[in-house]
Amino acid sequence: MSLDPPPYLGSLQNNIRQRPIPWDGAARAGTITEGQLAKIRAIDKVKKEQRKQVVEGDLDGYRILFVGENETPGVIESASKRSDVVQYVLVLLGDVLECIPTLAKALFKNPDPYKHFLPLLAHSNNAEDPIPLLTSHVLTTLMANSKDESPSTEQAFPLIISYLCGLAKNSTDAGLQDIAVMEYSSLLYGRSSRQLFWKQRSETVAPLIDILKKAAGVGAESSASLWSGNGTARSGGTEASLGGGVGLQLLYHVLLVMWQLSFEAEDIGDEMDDEYDVILLYTQLLRLSPKEKTTRLLLSTLKNLLSTNPSSLLPTAVLARLPALLQNVSGRHLSDPDLLEDLDNLKEMLEEYTKTKTTLDEYVAEVRSGHLRWSPPHRNQTFWTENSRKILEFETGEIARKLAEIMKKPWENDKAVLAIACNDVGFLVKEVPEKRYQLEKLGLKARIMELMQDSDENVRWESLKALGGWLKYSFENN
Repeated sequence: MSLDPPPYLGSLQNNIRQRPIPWDGAARAGTITEGQLAKIRAIDKVKKEQRKQVVEGDLDGYRILFVGENETPGVIESASKRSDVVQYVLVLLGDVLECIPTLAKALFKNPDPYKHFLPLLAHSNNAEDPIPLLTSHVLTTLMANSKDESPSTEQAFPLIISYLCGLAKNSTDAGLQDIAVMEYSSLLYGRSSRQLFWKQRSETVAPLIDILKKAAGVGAESSASLWSGNGTARSGGTEASLGGGVGLQLLYHVLLVMWQLSFEAEDIGDEMDDEYDVILLYTQLLRLSPKEKTTRLLLSTLKNLLSTNPSSLLPTAVLARLPALLQNVSGRHLSDPDLLEDLDNLKEMLEEYTKTKTTLDEYVAEVRSGHLRWSPPHRNQTFWTENSRKILEFETGEIARKLAEIMKKPWENDKAVLAIACNDVGFLVKEVPEKRYQLEKLGLKARIMELMQDSDENVRWESLKALGGWLKYSFENN
């Protein structure tokens, strides 16, 4: 997949290409050799076809020019003290690698072609220094066009990713974020690189999720708005941006990276949803998606996640009200055949799942998700009369334990979760009073008593009602 370079990077490269370099003076000063100068001149400022013909006719010569061999240094090593020459060579090498993939593969005849490039990622502390950025582009292009998975690439990958992560976290500069995300996309060419990327997810994936949450109109730290379905697109004032001022180009590139990652969904899908609420987030983004190309990536990613993790993620998709949303999406004027196929597959998958599920199944799925909302079962007396005993006996008390886990958290950004949990515990005590000691052992009675002092009025009210059940049966026994 080939994408045009971000404007900032393209502009920087063009400026450097147009700078006059005193090559003869550099050769006389010993900065580069006459042989290196001859090879540079043979491919500099010539048409692509001529450049390709020259390089492919002397792959070993150009391999040695750029990465050296044995006692022969490459041009980057030779010219290390001349920033202008290093910048020019980095741009030239990037151009050559992009149009001549055979050179990318040839460079790996050298056991460690990264050796003299990796230090350039930390070339200086000056944020305006273009060398680290140009180096990251060269190394990304080298990896992507060679599809290399050698030990040297595996060792270099985390270092390159760490540099790009610094750009992705720069929330004040969307241009640098976009460069990082596009480089990510280039690197996720195979299973090995995707797994390495996921391994560094606190650096790599987490900032991307923050961008998506901004686009969805919810805070970076809280998923409360997602669960309630109240996220809104906060327009930046132009058609080219979505919530939080996230540009559509950046949004598309982030979604592209997440889509590439979703091909590892069988291994990482559950963790992705547990850590980032990705099903909820994608449902909200699908609701707001402004373009067919973003809708296509959202649907394809959801299909990859749900089809490989049906037992764990389909319940969450139902809780997120994805089935109803898919019906709405079907009413949009969509023409992309791949998008329409994914949409039909998702609708069929969810219809098949929901027609065999009971209200109890939905409740169990909601509790297992770790986040409660005021869905219909919570206030339904008939539901609790019919299912309270089943809930307490389900998987030897799993649901009661999960409720206790949920209630241990403060839920500062979503107090409704605590109110709902108190409501549920109150119903369980009321309907199956002989099992209340099971709930006490889990610390639920003590936690409910604590919540009677909570700052939120609804939490205080629901905890008081729940405690009333315990007091009622205590008085009756006395």
